[in-house]
Amino acid sequence: MKILVTGAAGFIGFHLTNRLARDGHEVVALDNLNDYYAVSLKQARVDRLTGVPFHRLDIADLASLDALFAREGFTHVVNLAAQAGVRHSVDHPHEYGRSNLTGFLNLLDVCKRHGVEHLLYASSSSVYGRQKTLPFRETDSVDQPASIYAATKRANEMMAYSYADLHHLPATGMRFFTVYGPWGRPDMAPCLFAASLLRGEPISIFNHGRMARDFTYIDDVVECIVRLLPHAPSPGPDRSAPHEIYNLGRGKPIALLDFVDTLEKRLGITATRHFKQMQPGDVERTWADTRKLQSIIDYTPQVSLERGIDRFVAWLLDYRELMLEAMAD
Repeated sequence: MKILVTGAAGFIGFHLTNRLARDGHEVVALDNLNDYYAVSLKQARVDRLTGVPFHRLDIADLASLDALFAREGFTHVVNLAAQAGVRHSVDHPHEYGRSNLTGFLNLLDVCKRHGVEHLLYASSSSVYGRQKTLPFRETDSVDQPASIYAATKRANEMMAYSYADLHHLPATGMRFFTVYGPWGRPDMAPCLFAASLLRGEPISIFNHGRMARDFTYIDDVVECIVRLLPHAPSPGPDRSAPHEIYNLGRGKPIALLDFVDTLEKRLGITATRHFKQMQPGDVERTWADTRKLQSIIDYTPQVSLERGIDRFVAWLLDYRELMLEAMAD
């Protein structure tokens, strides 16, 4: 396999790229290094990509993207490039059209034109919206997204299905649940909570703490992606499109307050908690049904919350200055 990872300066992309390189694959990394959060953190990740060529390129730039594909001859693509952030999308909806819609369409088209054998792409648990039936299953209705971000991710799934059906491009959508760990995103709750604790500041807890997330440690997510790479979907006996969607989560929702308690214990710091109303675009609870994924890759996430937070805190204390600087930007 010759693998392109887009969004390689991002949290999941960074870890995946390094894992693939360690496994001996030929990997190329791509990212536009946008300033949604601190570029210094993204650049620090890029600096730690081991033996991997890096291209600063925006997938919304079709000509440059096409030239890269023509030059490199990728067999597999993992698309993790996107404008991220549920809450940010509420007030900045237009920012999501360029990367998540135009950029993804460009990527689908160059994958088709250059004969890519398997496209894996990031979707999100946010597509389930305010679905009441738990756990979330891939067969659930997902036509009521609670944010523009979620709507663009659902659109990606439909666009990928169309290309799979029309052009026989094998594609796999990955609905990520709440991923955490070292080098995490500074706009997400684990890093926000940790930074506030280290600074001695109050932490904001929304919906008065009545929240639960299917927190999934980064190494488990990367293992799932690596195992999915060789499993390109095939057309079904009914000539259905070579397209599949999988939940990537631990399958065990954790109360947000339990997460905070564990983080406080590991850091040895007790926070002042400010309880607030639910924010627009948020959902109360996420919980992944992962049986479909397990049936394909024979893997169940292994890292417990306690072990995951231990590793996250160890990294955080080693890179405290970098992380707090990124949080301040």
